[in-house]
Amino acid sequence: MAKTKILFITHEMSPFLELSNIANITRNLPQSMQERGFEIRILMPRFGNINERRNRLHEVIRLSGLNIIINDNDNPLIIKVASIPTARMQVYFLDNEEYFQRKYVFTDSHNRFYDDNDERTIFFCKGALETVKKLGWSPDIVHCHGWMSSLVPLFMRTTYSDDPTFKNAKIIYSAYDFGFSETLNSAFTKKIGMQGIHEEFYHFYNEGNFDALQLGAMEHSDALVHGSENLSPAVLEKMKNTSKPVLEHEFTQDYNRFHQFYEDLVSEELISLAV
Repeated sequence: MAKTKILFITHEMSPFLELSNIANITRNLPQSMQERGFEIRILMPRFGNINERRNRLHEVIRLSGLNIIINDNDNPLIIKVASIPTARMQVYFLDNEEYFQRKYVFTDSHNRFYDDNDERTIFFCKGALETVKKLGWSPDIVHCHGWMSSLVPLFMRTTYSDDPTFKNAKIIYSAYDFGFSETLNSAFTKKIGMQGIHEEFYHFYNEGNFDALQLGAMEHSDALVHGSENLSPAVLEKMKNTSKPVLEHEFTQDYNRFHQFYEDLVSEELISLAV
């Protein structure tokens, strides 16, 4: 029987970038699933404070060269890769000089939220899906971690819904309490619409704040993970009232729970295909 394929999409991962506990989860969860027989791929942005030499990043020429169009502008996508030898895992990094070559991650040296964080998010999410297409690798599960991956479920439900690479993939979104208090650029949802997506699909994101991104991702996902203890009331309410499978939060990182969660989700897909 073919291995179940899981794509992990995250904005941070230890040891490359550690901003919150998401970094530890996205470091240990993929390895744990790989050791249980799953086939995995991991994607994250190549932020400017990730040291290429120390982490031995190198460009993957065959995957680079795509352009991601945002607001009628072509944005070159460069793909780099690094290995974690102790885990036998590779991590793919999405890079762009304008969006990611900065000393800081989401705020500048004066702690001001970058005005183009909306475009950086669009670029990362669409770039992640384009990278997987170019890999020629069709995941069974796409597991998104944190707000910067929140447009992936939307894109998979719309622009990429008929793409053979993702057509049968299940989407999981892990909601966390690590986010931002600001609001994304006021043209954020207009730029999403320019991807050819009708407003009925992206109106969940309209307010452009941290909650809106998470609620939008949750709406378009097949299953949810309660990733942090202190989620906002709006996110908790949506999680409480959903009919979708939910993996509840636990203080201990018991990755056996994820194993069963993934297995159940894939089994549900196989049952629905057989009916």
